Amino acid sequence: MDTQVRTPQVVFMQPQRLIVPLFQRPYVWNEENQWRPLWKDVLRVAERLLDAGEKKVQPHFLGAVVLQQLQNPVGTLQGWTVIDGQQRLTTLQLLLDALQGELQAVGANQPSKRLEALVTNPDAFCEREEDRFKIWPTNRDRPAFNAVMSAATPVDYEALEDASSKMVAAHKFFAEQARDWLALNGDEDVQLRAEKLEHVVRELLQIVVIDLTADENAQEIFETLNARGAQLTAADLIKNLVFQRLLEQGVDVEAAYERHWKQFETGFWETEMSFGRLKYSRSSIFLNHLLIARTGEEIVAREVFSRFKFYADFEADATMSELLAEMDRGSAVYRTFIEGATALNPINRMQLFSYRTSTLESDAFKPAVLWALDPERDDVPEVQFNKMLDVIESWLVRRMLIRATTSSYSQIAAELITQLEKEDRDLAGDVTERFFANQNTTNRYWPDDSEVTSELTSLMAYRRLRRPRLRMVLEAVEDHLRGWMGDKDGLGGERVARGKYHIEHVMPVGWSEEQWPLSSDTADDRDRLIHTIGNLTLLTSRLNLKVSNSAWQVKRAAVVKHDVGKLNLRLLELAETSWTESKIRTRTKEMISAILEIWPAPEGHVTGFGQSTPKSSPRVTLADLIGANLLDPGTTLFARAAFDSKPATLLPDGRLDVDGETYDSPSGAAKAVTGKSTNGWWFWRLEPGSRRSLSDLLQEYVDQTTSDVEEEFDDEDEADDTLVNQPTQAELMISDELQKE
Repeated sequence: MDTQVRTPQVVFMQPQRLIVPLFQRPYVWNEENQWRPLWKDVLRVAERLLDAGEKKVQPHFLGAVVLQQLQNPVGTLQGWTVIDGQQRLTTLQLLLDALQGELQAVGANQPSKRLEALVTNPDAFCEREEDRFKIWPTNRDRPAFNAVMSAATPVDYEALEDASSKMVAAHKFFAEQARDWLALNGDEDVQLRAEKLEHVVRELLQIVVIDLTADENAQEIFETLNARGAQLTAADLIKNLVFQRLLEQGVDVEAAYERHWKQFETGFWETEMSFGRLKYSRSSIFLNHLLIARTGEEIVAREVFSRFKFYADFEADATMSELLAEMDRGSAVYRTFIEGATALNPINRMQLFSYRTSTLESDAFKPAVLWALDPERDDVPEVQFNKMLDVIESWLVRRMLIRATTSSYSQIAAELITQLEKEDRDLAGDVTERFFANQNTTNRYWPDDSEVTSELTSLMAYRRLRRPRLRMVLEAVEDHLRGWMGDKDGLGGERVARGKYHIEHVMPVGWSEEQWPLSSDTADDRDRLIHTIGNLTLLTSRLNLKVSNSAWQVKRAAVVKHDVGKLNLRLLELAETSWTESKIRTRTKEMISAILEIWPAPEGHVTGFGQSTPKSSPRVTLADLIGANLLDPGTTLFARAAFDSKPATLLPDGRLDVDGETYDSPSGAAKAVTGKSTNGWWFWRLEPGSRRSLSDLLQEYVDQTTSDVEEEFDDEDEADDTLVNQPTQAELMISDELQKE
C-alpha cells in the first residue's frame, strides 16, 4: 500500500483508466451538497491566487480516494479499480472537462490544452472507444457520462440523450459557474482569470491517494478507512494550540484557563449547531465567525484551525495571552447577540435583528455584528449600527420572500467586512447600504419594490415559506400597524410576542361552496388564492377544524375571540359582512405595502432582475437524500395505514420499487398504490405505523442545504390518514413534482 498526497495533475496526467466497479452505487452527488461547495472551495483558492502576487497560496484538501491496481498485459493502458472515492473522482473529471471547454471558448488555448490532457488519454493508448476517458463509471452512468464528456463545445445540454441525469447537470453547473467567474470583470482580465483558475484545479487541489497492489485486501482497508472515530473540533484544536503556546511562554496556564477558556466547555458553547450541511459545536462556530470578523475572509469550517494558527502567528499583532483575552471578550458579545433571539419584551434593535435572522436561519452575517461590536475597537455610533442592521435585514428578508438563492451569503458577508474595514467606522450603516445597493448579480442583488410586489401578489406564502419565517413576517406587520417603525416606538410600547401565535387561513383550506360561495374565481384559482399572504392572520390559539372551516360569520367571531391586535382589526374592517376573493387581493396589496415599509430599499433602487430572471429552485429527489446520507439504498418505505400491505424499496439511483415495478419519484409510486394523485413525500413512512415520513427527511435536507429548494410545507394536523380518501384536500398537498407526474 502506497499513500501519497497528490494533485489532479499527478492523479490524472498519466494514460490510465480508473474503473468504477459494477457493484458500487450510481453517481448521486448534487449541487447543494457537493458541486456548489466544491466550486466555492475552488474559487476561494483562485481569489487568493489572484491577490497573492509573489506569495505562496495554500492548496485546498479534497479528501481521500482508494485505488487498486489491475493486472494488465504489458503495453496496454494501465487500469485501476476505484475502491473508494468514485463520486469525488467522477465529479473532478466533469469539472475539469467543463472548465476545459470554457477556457477554450474564451481563447485561453494553453490552459485549455493542459486540462484536456487530464480528461482524455492520448489516441496511441486507446484500443477501444471507452479507453478515451480517464475514468469509466458504473454501467448505469456510462451513457450520460460518455454523452456529456464527448459533446462538442459549446455543449447543447438539452439536446443530449440523458439531459436529465446528474452527470449532465454537474457538467452544466461547472460550465456555467466557470463562465460567470471568468467574465466577472468583463474582458479586462479574462485571460488572467483563466490562467489562475486552470492552475488551481490542476495544481492547488490535493487528494490523498491510497494505491493498493493487486493482491492487497481492498475490503479490509476500505472498512478501516470508514470506521467511526471521535473527531476533534476546531475549538479543541485551537485550545491545544493556545495553551501549548502559553506554556512555552511561561504563562500560568491554569489561571488563564479559569479566567478565559473554562466557559467554552459549558453547555452553551458545547451545544452542536447546524452550520451549512454539518453540525459543529457553538464554540467552533464562534471562532469561525470571529476570524471572519477580524480578517474579512470567507473561512469554511474545516479551515478554522489552520486559519487561526496563521492569524495568531502573523496577523493578530498580539501575544497569545492578549489574543485569548480578546476571544473571551468577543465571546461575551456573541453570546449576548445569540440570546437576544429569545429575549422577551421590551427588546432593542439588536435583539430583534437576532430573532429575525435566527428565524431566517442565516448565521452568515453574525461576523458583521461581531465586527461592529468588537470590544477591541471604537464603537460604531448607535444610529449607524441600527442602519447597518436595517439594511442587512431588509436584504435578507426581501431575498427570502422572492426565494432567492442563499448560496453566496458567507462570501458576501466577508466582502462586506472587507469594505467596512476600508471606511470610517462612524459610517458603517451608510457603507453597508451602498455595498448592498451596488450588488448586481443574481445571487447577490437587493430585490426592489417591484419584484417583491410581483412575487408576493401571487405567492402561495403558506405553502412556499417555512412557518417560522411566515410567522415572523406577520409579526412584523402587526408591529408596524402598532406604530413600530425605524426609531419610532409603537403605541403602548409593546411589540407582539414573537414565535407564539398561530397562523390561520381566514378563508379556510377546507372551504365548501355552500358556506363560501364562489364569485368570479374558479375553484382552482381560489385554492391558490387562499394561501396568499392577504388571507393569513395570527391568532392566540389554533381554531378547531369545525370552526376553522365554518362560514364567515362563525369565523369572524372566532377571530375576534382569538385576536392579537391591529392585524385583525384591519381585517375585520375590510371584511365587514363577508370575506371574498377580491378582499383577499385588497388585503394582500396592503400587506405588501407594509412589508416594503418595514424592510425598505434605498429610494429609487431598481434592479430589473424581477423582469428578466425566472424564479426557479432545484427539485429535490430521493437521490439527493441518498447523496446527503439521509437515506440508504435498500431502505424499505411503508405506505399509509390504508395501504400498509404495499411497501416500497429504495434503489441506489433514487427510484422506488413497488411489487417489481420502478417509479422515478415518491409521488409516482404513491399514485401506483392509491390509484390517484397523492403527495408521495407525505405518503411514504420510514417505519410501519410511524408518523415520520419522507417529508421529514425532506425538511432535514432543506435544513442542511444552503439554499432554498422547490417544496411545500404542510402542517402535521393536515397530514391525516383520511386525506388519501379526500381528493379535493389531497390535491392541495400535491407538490410541483407531483403535478409533473
